[in-house]
Amino acid sequence: MITTILLSFGALFLAELGDKSQLMALTFALRYRWWVVLSAITVASILVNLIAVGVGHFLGAALPTELIAFFAAATLIAVGLWTLRELLPGNAPEDDAETVAPQTKSRSAFLVVLSAFLLAELGDRTMFATMALATKNGWIAVWIGSVAGMVAAGGLAILIGVTVGKHIPERAIALCSGLLFLYFGAVTLLGALAPELGTLGNIALGAVLPAAAGAVLMLLRRKNSARIGEQPDADEAVTVEERTA
Repeated sequence: MITTILLSFGALFLAELGDKSQLMALTFALRYRWWVVLSAITVASILVNLIAVGVGHFLGAALPTELIAFFAAATLIAVGLWTLRELLPGNAPEDDAETVAPQTKSRSAFLVVLSAFLLAELGDRTMFATMALATKNGWIAVWIGSVAGMVAAGGLAILIGVTVGKHIPERAIALCSGLLFLYFGAVTLLGALAPELGTLGNIALGAVLPAAAGAVLMLLRRKNSARIGEQPDADEAVTVEERTA
């Protein structure tokens, strides 16, 4: 049993390195408290791997991965758009070098991270790896090792995110987080709609959505800056009134 746990741990940990799930963990760590992100990742890992070992050991059938991918893509894109909404004129946080990642309400943050990870991991390559291990090994040992490996990879990404987030302004964090989530969502959606493009094609085309969103956001902010520049300064307006009085 110990051998199976170690095997599952190593397989899942290595599979998660550089995967979109680990990048999501890093991005979430820039936005929310680290313990909220880690708790949500742990719960999502427990649920996803329980489903994986159940399917692999007892059923030997595959899940409707395309439908799950659609929901995952929609969730990631929604989170990205919601994050970028903070940067719209009138909603943007102050660009202060001392400002660190915002600490939103723990309950809402936990639900956001949990739902995003749960959908992103369902049908992912790591889930299939767990299913494959469960077909030939004890499912309990595979489940324990897989959960531990996934949480360890997520914890490593959170550590990096927390360390980096201390030195990044809030506006930059919001911008990078929003664009990354749009990118993950676009890549996930392309993988479900156009698998014939291959990994490189999905990676290349997936950059179109965040690039377009970034361009629109920049245009709106420039228009807002121009509009503000055209308005007379409040002190100047008072001076004019005093002169005409």
